[in-house]
Amino acid sequence: MYAIVEIAGQQFKVSKDLKVYVNRLSNEEGSKVSFDKVLLLDDNGAITLGAPAIEGASVEAKVLQHLKGDKVIIFKKKRRKGYKKRNGHRQYLTQIVIEGITGVGAKKAAPKKAAVEASTEEVAAPKKKATKAKKEDTQE
Repeated sequence: MYAIVEIAGQQFKVSKDLKVYVNRLSNEEGSKVSFDKVLLLDDNGAITLGAPAIEGASVEAKVLQHLKGDKVIIFKKKRRKGYKKRNGHRQYLTQIVIEGITGVGAKKAAPKKAAVEASTEEVAAPKKKATKAKKEDTQE
């Protein structure tokens, strides 16, 4: 079972016992946090879509630690001008572990086979184009 959930403005594909680094959350270390903006749920092939989010579904997580990410160097240069600018930063992150995914019904997505059959019915047969040989025959 996995879910696509929006955490701190970014979307993550999460499953149980997965450790994820997200943008800094205001919760304290060791506290539990719940995310209600679940966009998609997959329960062994049974896919549930949200419009835009699934009502009643949530993802529970525990905050493990707050930390800083790797240093990112920004280097700007304009050649032949003597301009060089070096800057950098370290992103503030929070490490969380997903403890559980709970989902309460919403509209279910159509199975893949039915979707393929529906799309083939809608597509009309392409019209045949006249070839050069047929055009030459008609001109003679």
